[in-house]
Amino acid sequence: MDDPEERFTDLYDRHYRSVLGYALLRTEHGMAEDVSSETFLIAWRRLDELPDPALPWLLGVVRNLLAKQWDSRQRRRNLVDRLAALSTSQDHLIFDIAEHVVDRESALNALATLPEQDVEAMALATWHGLPPDQAAAVMGCSTRTYNVRLHRARKRLGRALGTEARVARPRSSLARARLTEEA
Repeated sequence: MDDPEERFTDLYDRHYRSVLGYALLRTEHGMAEDVSSETFLIAWRRLDELPDPALPWLLGVVRNLLAKQWDSRQRRRNLVDRLAALSTSQDHLIFDIAEHVVDRESALNALATLPEQDVEAMALATWHGLPPDQAAAVMGCSTRTYNVRLHRARKRLGRALGTEARVARPRSSLARARLTEEA
């Protein structure tokens, strides 16, 4: 078979049930279907690189995709747990959305002052959760260089937030003081 569409259709017809069954043993039905679809999307993109037999490779892709999903869910749970540990019942009583909008605006303004390379270094570490060696590969530099860039970016962000905080805090501190007095 020289036609890629025919090869893929044959691959799909032969292995879809096995791939879906493997995924169903490890996750709920909706997620299993999504992972199976993504597995065959990856197989289509790498059709010329597929080993023979292809089933073990396909199941390995399913396993890796499920691991990524689990890692993502675990990071979300950990974040929720950390946020819950940092907040108290008193925090919920004096929660002021306006203060959080000011904090968000301050953060966005501070980020806007940073060079793009600084924002990228911090996003790879915090948003994408990449370890330094992988983040360095994305940025095209050594791990040591990436660590230095990240350190400097965090310092610049801290300075920018400090400047923003001096401008924005008086209003939010007054609002908090008023709410505390009223309670």
